[in-house]
Amino acid sequence: MAWCPAGVRRPDPRHDRPVCASGRLAVADAGPAPRCLETTNGRQPEGAGAGRSRMPACPELRETLRFHGPVGVEDAGLEEAALAAGWRLRSTPDDESVLRHVAGRRAPCVALLDLRGLDEGGLQSLRRRPALAEALAARQVAWVAILEAGQLALQPLRNLVRECCHDYVTWPCERELLATVLGHAQGMAALDEDCAEGMAAPAIEGMVGESTAVRRLAVRLLRAAASEAPVFLSGETGTGKELAATAIHRQSTRSKMPFVGINCGAIPHSLIQSELFGYERGAFTGATQRKLGRIEMAHRGTLFLDEVADLPTESQASLLRFLEQGTIERLGGTCAIEVDARIVSATHVDLAQAVEEGRFRVDLYHRLRVIELQMPPLRERMGDIELIARHALRLHAREGRFRFKGFTPGALRALQRHPWPGNVRELINRIREAMVMADGCYISARDLGLEDPSGDGDASRTLDLARREGERAAIERALARSGYRLAMAAEELGISRVTLYRLLHRHDLHHAGGDAFDRRLALVRAR
Repeated sequence: MAWCPAGVRRPDPRHDRPVCASGRLAVADAGPAPRCLETTNGRQPEGAGAGRSRMPACPELRETLRFHGPVGVEDAGLEEAALAAGWRLRSTPDDESVLRHVAGRRAPCVALLDLRGLDEGGLQSLRRRPALAEALAARQVAWVAILEAGQLALQPLRNLVRECCHDYVTWPCERELLATVLGHAQGMAALDEDCAEGMAAPAIEGMVGESTAVRRLAVRLLRAAASEAPVFLSGETGTGKELAATAIHRQSTRSKMPFVGINCGAIPHSLIQSELFGYERGAFTGATQRKLGRIEMAHRGTLFLDEVADLPTESQASLLRFLEQGTIERLGGTCAIEVDARIVSATHVDLAQAVEEGRFRVDLYHRLRVIELQMPPLRERMGDIELIARHALRLHAREGRFRFKGFTPGALRALQRHPWPGNVRELINRIREAMVMADGCYISARDLGLEDPSGDGDASRTLDLARREGERAAIERALARSGYRLAMAAEELGISRVTLYRLLHRHDLHHAGGDAFDRRLALVRAR
């Protein structure tokens, strides 16, 4: 009997054919799948075209890199587990052969990176192997790391897996888990196939940028939206995960149905169960009427689970049951309720590390992480900063009575030099604050609370801005020295009192000169 991973339809039992462990991808029908798994029982593999094709599918040899020792018992066990899951492995002897194999490929593929037995010193030497480093950076390859239990305690290894690999498994592992991980990696490699660096980014509402990272993210996002598979959004705080989740919903076939979001970290653990699944009347003290949970409210739509890593253990088990069975039970209820909701989850923490530490269920981790979209931090897309800043300036100018012509050159330099630990959210908040506090018609580095890195901010300002700032500063000094006596201040400045009144009105200067000064200034403003 052929094993079929959860979430993949089992073929007709009358036809004993191997099952593709990668699941289904939302791609155009092009006949037999070019990346179907090689059969392991000698029978004809099933095609991916219409009907039950008898045309042979192209076998894909999956590569494994072994950096230590000859093939032994453990390696034989790995090969047997892969064969049982529907994959065949072929070892590569050295870095150069790996690079040649990767460089010669145009179709995406999956490769195993065997790191078992490597200590911290071995990892450092691994980084210094240029051919291997180039192969690990290849866009068309989805790497899956093979680790031993406890190896993730090494920070350099965690960094390597995070930067270069789609996923990892700890050895020994069940064949079902290995098949699921390899299948997900194959799907992600196919998702990246058309994301070439020169490809123009599709127009997605709210997504601003022209960098390679944004173009690739936009293509991947649209492909993910076209499927029904769960999507996992990873990335630092402030990178736009909620915006991406909303875009996935709007670009999907569920766009006319509800989009329901919940921040799992903002709700106390004692209330999260009732918020997610709802409750019946009388389920607990204070439950005076039935309440629908967020999952049920998202029926036929999209459920966005933000900060999913903060879910308590019992809620993780209930969520896993919903993902497996498609049903929920309200608190205090006895009947199962069918719910059809597409799941999009997100977190800013390393969920793989949370799994390793026992804080997150490994089965739920793989259920949620069918398609992963990595949100790039702002420091990796510095070329988009000016575009985002100008977009935010135009957007928020409509909300108030702001009339700004733009940013000074010094402000743009300061924006480029700032590290932006809070990412896009920090950038937009700084611009909104500057729009409220700025005096002139141009936002300067000082308005943004940043330092002009060139140190010659005055020379880089426009003539109009420099004149207005100098004029305002001179008036403030004259008023302070004269005790806010306008005749003395005007005489010191070499202008008439009427001109001084008009300048006070133009610069909207505040003062401490008393009520008489207020009345005179109000009279000028009334004119």
